[in-house]
Amino acid sequence: MPRSVNHVASRAKRKRILKLTRGYYGARKNVWTVAKNTWEKGLTYAFRDRKTKKRNFRALWIQRINAAARLEGMSYSKLMGTLHKAGIEMNRKVLADLAMNHPEAFKAIVEKAKNA
Repeated sequence: MPRSVNHVASRAKRKRILKLTRGYYGARKNVWTVAKNTWEKGLTYAFRDRKTKKRNFRALWIQRINAAARLEGMSYSKLMGTLHKAGIEMNRKVLADLAMNHPEAFKAIVEKAKNA
């Protein structure tokens, strides 16, 4: 009895991967083994860089808060300490947004933290 091979499914699988690698350079887009390896490596980069993105944004927010805090005569660490003591629970993303787009609101928060 001849061996049964499901060519339809295996071809569909290859086509799916090759479709995902469209736009890659050279053999990475049309040679099956190279395309598959590149696509799999891309998934690991995507996983890694989702974590890196969070790290980079947190660093950016801290830099922005520090710059705005120094205009008010405080360092970042002193500001965060006084905010915590004053019971003002505001995350860095919101503080950085206020520092960039609404400096008067940021100044009010700093004053409230200083007085508390």
